Amino acid sequence: MKAGFAAIDVTPPLGICLGGWIKHVSGTEVLDPVFVRACVLESGRERLGLLQIDGVRAPWTMVCAVRRAIEERYGLPGGRLVVAATHNHASGAISESFEAKPDPAYAATVRDALVSAFGQALERLEPVEWGLASVPEFRFAHNRRVRQRDGTTRTHGKFSDPGALCYEGPVDPEVAVLGFRNARGKVLGVWVNYACHPADNGINGKISAGWPGAMAKLLAERGVPDAVFLNGAAGNIATSDPANDGRKLGIGEIGAMLAADVQQALEKMTWRKEAVLAARARTVELPYFRASAEQIAGTSRGTQRFINPALYDQAIPSVLAKMERNGCARAEVQIFDLDECSIATIPGEFFVELGLAVKEGAHPRKALVVAYANGALGYIPHREAYERGGYEATFPGTVLAAGGGEQLAETAIELIRQAPSAKTS
Repeated sequence: MKAGFAAIDVTPPLGICLGGWIKHVSGTEVLDPVFVRACVLESGRERLGLLQIDGVRAPWTMVCAVRRAIEERYGLPGGRLVVAATHNHASGAISESFEAKPDPAYAATVRDALVSAFGQALERLEPVEWGLASVPEFRFAHNRRVRQRDGTTRTHGKFSDPGALCYEGPVDPEVAVLGFRNARGKVLGVWVNYACHPADNGINGKISAGWPGAMAKLLAERGVPDAVFLNGAAGNIATSDPANDGRKLGIGEIGAMLAADVQQALEKMTWRKEAVLAARARTVELPYFRASAEQIAGTSRGTQRFINPALYDQAIPSVLAKMERNGCARAEVQIFDLDECSIATIPGEFFVELGLAVKEGAHPRKALVVAYANGALGYIPHREAYERGGYEATFPGTVLAAGGGEQLAETAIELIRQAPSAKTS
């Protein structure tokens, strides 16, 4: 087993439009640097590549461009490469969403940096031991959908509201850590998988990598130079606490909690020198949401729009035209195997209920879910959410018909079950 890591600073210039917001927000101040990160794994004849963007999404056009460039330059087939975003809302937009328009020059910078980071990680391949461990974390992630007494759901609801009834669903408390150390016992890097929205800056104009960046900085100071954050099924999970009037912890505090979790996982990790690596993928066709006149107008039961409803009215015609042009949504579900662990990637804001279903359905294999990877389909709610409404299930926040999320989960489980025979720890 060999591994190599690399990171390249892609902090955007001031004045750039920040991604992740419905309205246009310009960056006015840099709090901390923004990176792309890379890891390459090799075992026998198999090689896998993982690229991570400290940004809101990994648009499919960029994923395809990066895969082509890496295959041409380094010979790695596209099916052996994942491009994932942390879903950080405080970096430059690299894809269009409502009034958030990407800067083509910055998008090209990120694309080229991803390819360069892969090349650097490839050059740094060295023999490693690796391990997998998990710890629970309940302190800062909350299900942001609050079920109401009238049967609807409110995103970012608060229990101080007399209409609030209960949380609509759970959280996924697992902080899963894949660690890689060299022959001298020095940790070269980690993959950290946890499900929560890093949406704590950006709307204020402050450029930042958010708490995933704060975690990586702290770990680097403590001897773990490269930390790749892989967001999980966080479509309905956020740092704002409905039970505490929407309050949230600061990005430094959250980063410190997560860094401590990673260190705890490393301390209890069982290390091994070999791994069976494998990868496979399937493209799934998903029916589009059939929006009624009331849903298009934003007047249907359970509809929830944020910031400015007029922005939805402006965006919906182009969304409908795209849906008509495409006929259906296409989503790539990709699997990476490392021995008994399978990592399933989903191209959108997968709801936590669906991520947990993948983990449960994959048993006895250890499954991890990486959302916001290899594309950006928007919110992917579970079936019940469509019945209750709320922001994520309001068109065009979701463009998928009810059941699309379950179809993706079932596909991931089927692919995981095709894993080659692997050693178990």
